[in-house]
Amino acid sequence: MTLITGLDHVLLEAPAGCEPAARAFYGGVLGLSEVPKPTALQARGGVWFALPDGRQMHIGVTPDFAPRLKGHPALRCSDLAAFSACCAAHRVSTRPDQEGGVPRLFLHDPFGNRLEVVQG
Repeated sequence: MTLITGLDHVLLEAPAGCEPAARAFYGGVLGLSEVPKPTALQARGGVWFALPDGRQMHIGVTPDFAPRLKGHPALRCSDLAAFSACCAAHRVSTRPDQEGGVPRLFLHDPFGNRLEVVQG
């Protein structure tokens, strides 16, 4: 019997004081809606965002922050060309790739964490 029923959220680490940059990038560039953090967790810093499929992307503060250069979340996008144009308009560098068998691109958040966006 499988007890795991799915994925609830992904947390990416960021340095203290990351909240304005996280809101600008994840909310402004990626267009994700902010989700209020539970009161008990607000003092820890960071910011949470809703993904369109009901899952969440959490940006959490860690004291000895180091960006994730390999491990990363892969987000889906219905129009990768439009997403790439949006990134260009916001001066966010992307690197297209098709080695995974589907059109995709890689980029980094303001903290240096690697992100993948997949067409589909």
